[in-house]
Amino acid sequence: MFLRDFVPQTLRDAWRMEFEQLRLGSMSVLEYAIRFSDLSRHATALVSTVRERVCRFIKGLSHGIRFSMARELEMDVLFQQMVEIARRLEGMWDQDREVGETKKPHGTGGYTSPYFGGKVRHGRGFVG
Repeated sequence: MFLRDFVPQTLRDAWRMEFEQLRLGSMSVLEYAIRFSDLSRHATALVSTVRERVCRFIKGLSHGIRFSMARELEMDVLFQQMVEIARRLEGMWDQDREVGETKKPHGTGGYTSPYFGGKVRHGRGFVG
């Protein structure tokens, strides 16, 4: 095999370790899926079956998406279907976050007034 003949074992080990530690983090689900697929080629023993591949992919997702995909773990879902489900969930979470941001009040309810010496009043007290 090409990798065995031309890529040093230390580099292949580093790729395998990176795969073992791979998490969604600040990546999008698509970026994570691409990186997951690239690195999984160097860790075939860890993802030798479709189920192992799917389980490991889900394990690296953010808590909210991973929690929402619990049912899919019980079903025999193909890897590509799992990626698409995660992408849809990510889109829904992003939409919910945007809606939440637009519904937040723009102020804290306090105000600045020359009558209060430039201090902001919150409720019954003053914040200086």
